[in-house]
Amino acid sequence: MDTLSKLRQRRLANARKPAGRLGRLLVRAMNTSHYRMTRWGLSHISIGKQDTILDIGCGGGGAVHRLAGIATNGKVYGVDYSAESVAISRRTNKRFVDMGRVEIQQDSVSRLPFADSMFDLVTAVNTHNYWPDLCTDMQEILRVLKPKGSLVMIGSVYEGGKHDKRNQGYATLIQITFPSVDDLREIFERSGYAEVEMFENHDGGWFCGTGVRPLQSY
Repeated sequence: MDTLSKLRQRRLANARKPAGRLGRLLVRAMNTSHYRMTRWGLSHISIGKQDTILDIGCGGGGAVHRLAGIATNGKVYGVDYSAESVAISRRTNKRFVDMGRVEIQQDSVSRLPFADSMFDLVTAVNTHNYWPDLCTDMQEILRVLKPKGSLVMIGSVYEGGKHDKRNQGYATLIQITFPSVDDLREIFERSGYAEVEMFENHDGGWFCGTGVRPLQSY
């Protein structure tokens, strides 16, 4: 592997759990690079002013900031298992944190530190590729959703999209999961979600998947 490839691999691997100076740069860049994709993805769901929301893999806190600006009488939580991401997300949302409307903490999607049936909405932007076990982790999200609460998953790294060749390179270099839109629909349903819908923006190279916790799931 040449030097350029090694540097690229190091950068991509750092995206899994950002750390150090490179991690800080990556996390800050996410707030810009994910902006349009996140806006498009969130357009497929309804967000109430009083909603309690969780953003998983909150990165630089851009999605948390957007959600807090919509759920003006609710509360938004963010979790990320990177300490660098948590620190930057807290700074990005300092005003909302100081107001008690946003709370950011370091935790894993596999063991969410929240009570059953706590959230109206859970969001996940460009993070599911790194989860240890996608189906099991989506079931953990189902646990913390209220009955009829929704999960919205938004991303640009998936099989079969506009950037398929690039994404295949990512998957090979750092061994991430790489499901297609159809695969994700099946995973939503197998994980216990109802009313599953999948959307794809071919020009942007983005997907959005939504699912609802059934009334009788637990």
